[in-house]
Amino acid sequence: MKDSLLLFIDFEFTMPEGKENPIGFFPEIIEAGYFAVSGQKVIEKFSSYVIPSHFPHLTARCKSFLKITQQQVSNGMAFEKLIERLSYLNKQAPTTVITWGNMDMKVLKQNCAKLNIPFPLHGTFRDLSMEYKKFFGDRNHTGLWKAVEEYGKEGTGKHHRALDDAITTYHLFKLVEKDKKYLAKPEPTTIGERIDLSKMYQKFAT
Repeated sequence: MKDSLLLFIDFEFTMPEGKENPIGFFPEIIEAGYFAVSGQKVIEKFSSYVIPSHFPHLTARCKSFLKITQQQVSNGMAFEKLIERLSYLNKQAPTTVITWGNMDMKVLKQNCAKLNIPFPLHGTFRDLSMEYKKFFGDRNHTGLWKAVEEYGKEGTGKHHRALDDAITTYHLFKLVEKDKKYLAKPEPTTIGERIDLSKMYQKFAT
């Protein structure tokens, strides 16, 4: 690939039963989705459940919130295989990783550290939610699907499905980039700025 790679990633994580984490608990990736684009071409889209290594049994809260089953996750891919895919893809071209929020990369780094696996992604990292917040001057962070709705659009597929959220992030990225380019264009000069009106006034005054 000659062009740089835009890699839109979303993960879903395990959750404790209550709102507070029990001793030793940390979130693990249980569903991964990414959408890779180079230029205007879709290079790859990927979706898979992922088997958690340390806390393999999902809590009722996690299954209810994500509408996910224990069997789906237990039949998923090993975390190490996910890392291999991400690492291989990242090596194909200079990569910009784009996520909605910073939790995806934080949890990925933590999961890699817990299993003594090198972090697979290198390049530029962009938090689109932070860019959206700064661009529109919002005080608070906006949720992914709410941000899409503010553009008068709809999210792709179902919310809290990793690949659907990754593709929704891609579509929102295009909308924000389009607005940035539009606002960056210099305002066209007025007729008065292109014509020296003082000379015209002198001509008609004589």
